[in-house]
Amino acid sequence: MKGHPFVRYAAGLVAGILLYVLLPDALLVPQAALAVGSGLLLWGYVRYRDQPVKPIQATQGLGGLLVLLSLGWAITYQRTASNRPDNIVHLTDTLRAYEGVIAAQPEERARTYRIELEIRRGLYTRSPEAQPSVASPPGWHPVSGRVIVYLDKTGGTLPRYGEVWLVTGSPRPIDPPLNPGEFDYRQYLSYRNIYHQQYLRPFHRRALGSDPPNPITHLAATVNRWADSVFTRQVGSRAEYGIVNAMILGVRDDLDAETYRTYSVAGAIHILSVSGMHVGILFAVLTFLLGFLIRRPRGKLLMAGLQLLILWFYALATGFSPPVLRSAGMFTILILANASGRQQQLINTLGASAFFILCYDPYALFSAGFQLSYLAVAGIGAWQSPLVQAVTFRYKPVNKLWELTAVAVVAQLITFPLGVYYFHQFPTYFLVANPVVMALSFVLLPLSMATLAGSWIPYLNDCLGWCLQKTAWLLNAAVTQTSLLPGAAWDGLWLTPGAMLLIYAVILCGVACLLTRNPGYLWASCVAALLLAGLTLWDDYAQRHQQKLAVHFLPHRTAVSLTDGHTSLLLTDLDAADTRSYDFYLKNTFGQWGVTDLTRMTVKQADESRKQKVAYYHTNAYRLCVWRGKTVLLVNKLTDRERWKLPAVVDYLIIRRNALREWDQLTGRVVARHVIFDDSNKTPLTDKLLADARQRGIACFSVRQMGAYVAELN
Repeated sequence: MKGHPFVRYAAGLVAGILLYVLLPDALLVPQAALAVGSGLLLWGYVRYRDQPVKPIQATQGLGGLLVLLSLGWAITYQRTASNRPDNIVHLTDTLRAYEGVIAAQPEERARTYRIELEIRRGLYTRSPEAQPSVASPPGWHPVSGRVIVYLDKTGGTLPRYGEVWLVTGSPRPIDPPLNPGEFDYRQYLSYRNIYHQQYLRPFHRRALGSDPPNPITHLAATVNRWADSVFTRQVGSRAEYGIVNAMILGVRDDLDAETYRTYSVAGAIHILSVSGMHVGILFAVLTFLLGFLIRRPRGKLLMAGLQLLILWFYALATGFSPPVLRSAGMFTILILANASGRQQQLINTLGASAFFILCYDPYALFSAGFQLSYLAVAGIGAWQSPLVQAVTFRYKPVNKLWELTAVAVVAQLITFPLGVYYFHQFPTYFLVANPVVMALSFVLLPLSMATLAGSWIPYLNDCLGWCLQKTAWLLNAAVTQTSLLPGAAWDGLWLTPGAMLLIYAVILCGVACLLTRNPGYLWASCVAALLLAGLTLWDDYAQRHQQKLAVHFLPHRTAVSLTDGHTSLLLTDLDAADTRSYDFYLKNTFGQWGVTDLTRMTVKQADESRKQKVAYYHTNAYRLCVWRGKTVLLVNKLTDRERWKLPAVVDYLIIRRNALREWDQLTGRVVARHVIFDDSNKTPLTDKLLADARQRGIACFSVRQMGAYVAELN
């Protein structure tokens, strides 16, 4: 990294951020790093201050990295909202109401509006559990923190940024993931300093006025709404309007589940989220269109001014989307370096933008978009040119197509391990879809900017809107046809962190061997490949011999799985059409367990499952399964009219649909080794039964409170 100082600076800052996340209470470590680093820097300065040409010293470099490490720790500590003493996470009293302001652009969902409220003050009463010496007196007090609010859409309109609300009730902490492999929504929001959520009816809140916390963000929200109205008027068609809105404004409210699936299968889902790729495309188009200015006096400055104006207007139109802000910052550094005639390198520019972004928002490091964007740009900058030069064609149009294809190949190669780690699928035909998607994006993005700029000119606005609509239609058609090809996506892929790192070792060492012809990289790549093969075989062996019984957490539903090797039977009352709930709560669990053959059966079915060798018997009151020598009893009703009794001890008793109201109801009916409450029971009733069980010395389990119940049977 000799010629890339900002890469070293960013690496030191990243080390400090990771240190805080891993050891938030280890204050002595960054203090020691600061002391040692400052000492090394001072020692190097004193030792060589009289020399006209100062040598490069490893000790001074190490000292600088230690100082940056302590800086990264301190910035992350300062940017963590829970460290503020008035944050809502520290409340020991009961919050009755609070005043908050909408601090981000609201999002429209199918049945709710998703809103970020920044709390300003709260009204709370003293909690009975709180000590009088530490509890605050009742009344209004300053409180800080952000809350995700889901507002029922019934009879309401989309709220606006800056609205001040008075909200009744108390937000509750966000639940941790309750199933193995489930997406950790709590951790995702904690990186945005959000720890609570609340579901509201319209009568639970009252608008008090408008007081935007940030005037620039308020301007961005206003421009975003204006641009949305222009596209609504000029594009018209819902399908094409949804694509344009997602690509340009970052608003995906008008995209249905089928469109998401189509773009995901085709490997083009990234085009639906405003990101660094969109800024890069716009930058490339502007550089091409404004290239004639370079030959004129002060043409570089004029070109840089126009590029910055259009790029930041695009960032404004997206509502200052974080990925666009990151990329706009990176390209701003690139544009200023070109305009000033300073020699610059892409890798160092990437390091500079990452350094300043992480100084402002250290938790951006843990964003999948941040990681994928920087990996893709770094890979394209390092490998795309050698790949293009390695293969040339006689005809210029074919070479241009090959350049686009090379971008797609390099970007997919460097990001696919991380993409599989996060999203658990790989698009088979990305080489077919991405060149077409990239080519159409080079048309659609500047055409969208032109549509916004010409929206006030009669006839021209209609012509631009028509062209934009047809371009979006062509993009939709190309992606849809690609997704219909056989075997369009490998789904259900699962990578452990160790496997992902080994894949990157194979890729990086293999590419380094091709570029440098150094056999040492070849040997390193082979060793990493062998380790990856051994890890994969070990995981597959463990999965082939697994036997699990699990009661999953599924909101207000029952989900019981019987897993043997790569085959699993799922007993559930979840509607087969409700794919969203299955994908969010259960899909990752079976992916993590390596289940490739999943059979779904409703709890009301009485058929036996021959594949899993499950004996299945049911009445209106209960369902009884016998599997691998274990008995599983699902109880639906416990009434005095039906005094059924099981003569043998049941291994697993699963209470569902509020069947049990008093523990005495089980007396004389059934004896069980394990008692589990699924989430089809009402939470207050389950809490009451759990409290009674503790008094009686009864061991039981609630998936709502404790997460999924998983029993290893082998």
